[in-house]
Amino acid sequence: MGKKLQRPVIITGGGRRIGLALAHHILAQKIPVLVSYRTRYEAIDVLAQRGAVCIAADFSSDDGILTFAEDVKARCDGLRALLHNASHWQAETPSTPLSDTLRAMLQIHVHAPYLLNHHLAPLLRGYGHAASDIIHFTDYVVERGSDKHIAYAASKAALDNLTRSFARKLAPEVKVNAIAPALILFNESDDAAYRQKALNKSLMKIAPGEKEILDLVDYLLTSRFVTGRTFAVDGGRPLR
Repeated sequence: MGKKLQRPVIITGGGRRIGLALAHHILAQKIPVLVSYRTRYEAIDVLAQRGAVCIAADFSSDDGILTFAEDVKARCDGLRALLHNASHWQAETPSTPLSDTLRAMLQIHVHAPYLLNHHLAPLLRGYGHAASDIIHFTDYVVERGSDKHIAYAASKAALDNLTRSFARKLAPEVKVNAIAPALILFNESDDAAYRQKALNKSLMKIAPGEKEILDLVDYLLTSRFVTGRTFAVDGGRPLR
């Protein structure tokens, strides 16, 4: 397997969108990066060329989650941070049993962070006061719910609560915080009408792009005091 990584930042779901931007941003700071991915997009090959360690992982089962944890342990003796970015946005639909939808949302948004935090905590500890971080990516719907994505919203709310519990458990060596974004960037396939409708839902009326998240992650990683908090990045959307 070669030389072990020196305290990398783990980014789950690092092959697309915010996870991908975070991986490139952290690599640019000369910090080792380890990303998990389920589908090998071309972007994963680019990350590997830049020096990231890219591990195929299937979080749809607990066995897949634990296999990833063991793979991480084999590749490094310590971690700088664990960023839980892997996510799936699944609505309730007539074609999918409700129990399957709820199970899938809890699996990716609750089981994976819960198990990985427990199993990888020893790699985050031992480096001194506030020396390591866990960041959960939740969602602005945690505050307001969602009539079309009920299981999704509930699972993200559970992840938000895990933030406080793990902050208490792992302090003062490890800070644990959450980021709750609303619209950050569009998909290429989103048409003009959809984009305008989405923009009108926030007070700030823009899709700010990944930089808002990158700057916040930088702040959280450098803070020596902030833990157990959720940071909304939503352009004032809940106030509409």
